[in-house]
Amino acid sequence: MDDSIKVYQAKLVAPFAVLGIRTEEEWLTNIDYLPINTQPLAPKNALAKEVCKQLQAYLIDASFTFDLCLHIGGTMHQQRVWQAIQAIPSGKTNSYADIAVQLHSAPRAVGRACGANRIPIVIPCHRVIAKNGGLGGFMNASDGNPLEIKRWLLRHESA
Repeated sequence: MDDSIKVYQAKLVAPFAVLGIRTEEEWLTNIDYLPINTQPLAPKNALAKEVCKQLQAYLIDASFTFDLCLHIGGTMHQQRVWQAIQAIPSGKTNSYADIAVQLHSAPRAVGRACGANRIPIVIPCHRVIAKNGGLGGFMNASDGNPLEIKRWLLRHESA
């Protein structure tokens, strides 16, 4: 879907992007990385306000633990990958290959599940890296701004 027609319930400025927050009823459904020059948007509902509060807490303290109701549709495999990713503590990383072994899957399938994650930061796919210690991909990209966001998040968590 074109970002210009998506309806956001909040747009929160972060050091690396503007976070476009989408909610439905009592669920967080999406966090999109919008261009840094995107106009902020004050939260339009109580849940969007809480999401912003928790994201701001994370941006101050990388060890912050999110407590949000998530609604993210995906295959059984994607759900299992996202659960495994959520178990990676802040300041730590795991490889696509190690997660694949843990789930009896393949590294590329783990990477595809990471790329399909619509709630980044809360489901911290930035903590998944290549087996050789390289960044791997991020947001279905292997270079450019997405990798700069991944680098920022990993630096923030290792501080």
